[in-house]
Amino acid sequence: MQRFSTIGIVAKRDAAIASTLATLIEFLRDHDCEIITDAGCAALLPEQLDACAPEALHACDLVIVVGGDGTLLHAGRALAARDVPILGINQGRLGFMVDVAPNDLAASLTAVLAGDYHEEQRPMLDAHIERDTDGRHQLLAVNDLVIRNQAAIRMIEFETFLDDAFISTHRADGIIVATPTGSTAYALSGGGPIIHPGVDAVTLVPICPHALSDRPVVVSAQHSIRIRLIGDARTRAVCTADGQHNETIRSGDTLCVQRAPRPLRLIHPPSYNYFEVLRSKLHWGRDRV
Repeated sequence: MQRFSTIGIVAKRDAAIASTLATLIEFLRDHDCEIITDAGCAALLPEQLDACAPEALHACDLVIVVGGDGTLLHAGRALAARDVPILGINQGRLGFMVDVAPNDLAASLTAVLAGDYHEEQRPMLDAHIERDTDGRHQLLAVNDLVIRNQAAIRMIEFETFLDDAFISTHRADGIIVATPTGSTAYALSGGGPIIHPGVDAVTLVPICPHALSDRPVVVSAQHSIRIRLIGDARTRAVCTADGQHNETIRSGDTLCVQRAPRPLRLIHPPSYNYFEVLRSKLHWGRDRV
C-alpha cells in the first residue's frame, strides 16, 4: 500500500469546521507530515496556515477534504487528472463520499498513514458540447451531467444515442447521465437504480418524462453517449456537471459523453463498508417510529 507523507488539505469556507481543521493540522504535524493547504484552510486558520497555489496540491501523496460531498466533488474534478487520491472528513449534511467522522479522525488517519486503508477507483464522465457556432465546451463530472430546460415549467425534446445506435426521442424536463457514484444522488431522486461503484456502467435517467414508459436505462461505460437537443430554435437548456459547473445548450447542440481517461481515487479507512453507508444514509432496515 502507498504510504502518505505529503498531505494536502482542502476545506470548505465555513467557520464551523475550524476546530476539526485545527485538530487535523495538529495530528498531521505530530506525525511529521508535510502539509500543503488551499486558500479555504488558510482563511479559517490564518495564524497557523499559509495558502498555497492550487497547483501545489498536484504534488501531494494524499489530499484530505474537510467538508461535505460538494467540497469533495470540486476537489475530485481538479485532482483526478493528476492521479491524486482523496480522503474525506465529513463536515457536511449527508456525507456519502466523505466518510470519516470528526470523532474518528485520529483512529482513522492513524490507520491510513500506516498503510491500512481501502482504495476505490470511481469512474468519472468526460463530456463536451458540440455546436456549429463556437466549437467545444468541456465538462468533467464525478456524479452526473444534467440537462434541464432553462424555462422552469416547460419540457424539452431531445434524442439519445449509444455510440451510433439511436435509443429514443424524449420529451421531459431533462435528463441525468450518472456514474455509479452519482446513482445515489440526483439520479436516485429521479427514480434511477443504485449502482455499485464496482460496476462499469452509466445510467440515463429522464427527468419527469411525458411518457410514463420512458424509464431509466443502464448502459456500459465503455460506450459513448450522445444527447441532441431538438425542437424550437428558441429552446435554451443548461447542462450542469455535478451541480457546480454550467454550460448553456441550444437546439441543435449535442452533448457527447464518455468515461473519463482517469478515475477518481478515493481512500477509505479500514472500517469502510459501502452497504453500511447506504444503510446509514438511506435509513434501510429501520423500523417505523
